[in-house]
Amino acid sequence: MASSTTPAPRGRPRSFDRDAALQHALTEFWRHGYEATSIATLTRAMGINPPSLYAAFGDKRKLFSEAVQHYVRTVGGYGSRALQQPTARAAVEQLLRTAAAGYTDPSHPPGCLVVRAATNCTDASADVEAELRAIREGTKHALEEKIRADLTAGLLPATADPRALAAFYAAVVQGMSVQACDGADHADLDAIATTALAAWPS
Repeated sequence: MASSTTPAPRGRPRSFDRDAALQHALTEFWRHGYEATSIATLTRAMGINPPSLYAAFGDKRKLFSEAVQHYVRTVGGYGSRALQQPTARAAVEQLLRTAAAGYTDPSHPPGCLVVRAATNCTDASADVEAELRAIREGTKHALEEKIRADLTAGLLPATADPRALAAFYAAVVQGMSVQACDGADHADLDAIATTALAAWPS
């Protein structure tokens, strides 16, 4: 007599919420960095098993890239949103102020994922470092172009150096991320932002 037992389904459970799982993965990468975040850590945080992770996201490397892009589109999109301001000065101020608030928001790990996730990576993860560096460099280049446009429009003194200014404020933002990871609070980072804005050429 044939058995009427239905085989258990494999792979993702019916309750699998891909977006929620991705958010949990993002938090783990943000908190621990790429290399220190294991598949076991990810699956535990995401509430799925390894086959489900591979079926939904491919592998750890692909999952990381998707998590980074999700971060950039959402909570970590400080740069792109700031660059929508009408002037470079306004863009820099919004970037610094929102970073000060975001890097110290207690609802998620401190600092910036794009700054901290590749810290202490080995040569095996050079592509991870390159991916995050490209995002940082893209924001810096876009800021440089915005500053250059203001210089051409006469909104900045002729002595202003767009490349140096963009590099300076990129360094401030990255330093604010490190400070947040070291325990600086919103007021501390906002004070750094105020000091950095005082260096804007007038």
